[in-house]
Amino acid sequence: MSEPRVIAVLGAGSWGTALAILLARKGLDVRLWGRNPRHMAEMARERCNSRYLPGIDFPPGLRPLADLATAIRGAGELLLVVPSEAFRDLLRRIEPLIGDGVRVMWASKGVEPGSGKLLHQLVAEELGVTRPMAVLSGPTFAREVAVGLPTALTVAANDAAYAETVARLLHSETFRAYTSDDMTGVELGGAVKNVLAIATGIADGMGLGANTRAALITRGLAEIQRLGLRLGGHPETFMGLACLGDLVLTCTDDQSRNRRVGMGLARGQSLEQVLAELGQVAEGVGNAREIRQLAQRHTVEMPIVEQVYQVLYQGKAPKQAAMDLLSRDLKPEYSF
Repeated sequence: MSEPRVIAVLGAGSWGTALAILLARKGLDVRLWGRNPRHMAEMARERCNSRYLPGIDFPPGLRPLADLATAIRGAGELLLVVPSEAFRDLLRRIEPLIGDGVRVMWASKGVEPGSGKLLHQLVAEELGVTRPMAVLSGPTFAREVAVGLPTALTVAANDAAYAETVARLLHSETFRAYTSDDMTGVELGGAVKNVLAIATGIADGMGLGANTRAALITRGLAEIQRLGLRLGGHPETFMGLACLGDLVLTCTDDQSRNRRVGMGLARGQSLEQVLAELGQVAEGVGNAREIRQLAQRHTVEMPIVEQVYQVLYQGKAPKQAAMDLLSRDLKPEYSF
């Protein structure tokens, strides 16, 4: 497959902007679209996303646009980077604007609210199952990508040639992409790790120590594997960048919005206060509800996800959630 010269990045938050910067530095014509006209005009004027990535100048080939049709026109590749709750709506908006030859990739993480569907399922439903599609996921903080620090992630696609095309598109001296055909496993890892980051944030906010954090990461990985295997994910995916790598990153560094949500809850703040202070979407909050329902639907035990859900939506005290996890019945470590 040939590499496109014009790419539309749809979503002008920190991650969408970082990827647009990465692609524009490679000499591509990149249109960055966002839904807030005032914000897009500000970025076009300042040549910087001062709201989410202050101090990082745009390359010459990056053009911020507020009109969706203009951003898409002539683009052979679309990169969607919007919250999972807005994902289907954006697909429906772009469907009448694109032809059959336009390929779609996304760096959004999460599942659809209400249905619990993975994002590649939404793309297939709205844009057709035969359209080349790919998901980008892995241990990536937007600012580190934008300033050019070494980064690696996974590209999973419904076509091996397309996965390689996307990997080449992203590749640079500081950015490496590995390919996969396991869209289910890659997407699920990116969704569940945000819920688990809230759990580790709570534990660290309570001062429970490094031992607890390591235990939550390890047992959280087991929860992802149980659900992922039930849904048809590949076992090796869960030990890779899109699952284990992203889980470790999100659970251990305060750049993680979801981790900061947990820390705020541990300090006694309400969820509303934490989210208002954060000022950005924390995908783990909504996904805690959806992943819990998905686990119940498939009879998969996910005790950490369950406790996070109860803290977020049932008013359980973080201390009680920790005690309930520790008081569970003894069992073998490897029990799937």
